[in-house]
Amino acid sequence: MNDVVNGQEILIVTGMSGAGRSTVANTLEDLGWYVVDNLPLSMVKTLADMADKSGGALPKIAAVVDVRGRDLFADIQETVKELRVSATVRVVFLDAADDILVRRYESVRRPHPLQVEAGGLLEGIRLERERSQELRATSDVVVDTSNYNVHQLTTATREMFSSDDVAGLQLTVMSFGFKYGAPTDVDLMVDMRFIPNPFWEPELRPLTGVDPAVKDYVLSREGATEFIDAYVAALAPVFAGFQRENKRHASLAVGCTGGKHRSVAVARELADRLASLPGVSVQLRHRDLGRE
Repeated sequence: MNDVVNGQEILIVTGMSGAGRSTVANTLEDLGWYVVDNLPLSMVKTLADMADKSGGALPKIAAVVDVRGRDLFADIQETVKELRVSATVRVVFLDAADDILVRRYESVRRPHPLQVEAGGLLEGIRLERERSQELRATSDVVVDTSNYNVHQLTTATREMFSSDDVAGLQLTVMSFGFKYGAPTDVDLMVDMRFIPNPFWEPELRPLTGVDPAVKDYVLSREGATEFIDAYVAALAPVFAGFQRENKRHASLAVGCTGGKHRSVAVARELADRLASLPGVSVQLRHRDLGRE
């Protein structure tokens, strides 16, 4: 990895059409980023050079790039390689499930950019996904916006990028229930279903992992604390490495069946312990708590 010789940061924001690029761009602009929409990739390097000569007037640049180009993956890889000589660069890919994208396009009554070429709305979405799958796999940050409305995506964007001037790793620990679907936009995922379910204990069923009785029950089951001890120890060198490689954000999802008991209790315990690691700041989120 090349050493960064100045403080300039560059985001290349791309992803599926309808996944929220405009919302993210508007939020970044509100956070003080200099945002350029639909800028040709060939001009991003020129913009970065101009910003470098501005004496620090444009320390944070976000370039919103359309994902539809056939050679976009190769073009972005080459552009990022050039930019990283003198700046911190990350590629942010926004995604959403096909049915969600269909619903969003139908609600605004606008055609998908590839709809005519592909022969239909769903076909256009699938063609765009096919062309972008390699780019998605290599992006620094992938955000699945399927479960976000505009306000929630704005909040998520603020959480990810409003503290970029703070050194270290910004870690999100999230509990969830597998019955509602596993999250697709996380870096790490663990399954707590090896622990007996408090749901089957009548006195614990109406409670949640936030309640001390459930926490005590979950953490006292065989293998629970052994797992947590070993996992925190395993993550310590990983998070240290993330910081050396200038990865500012990471996410850890903790799952159980319903996202109410085991995952909540363990996510809270992991969040407390991981927050004590050097350079790690933790935000705790319970995705499915309250859905049952």
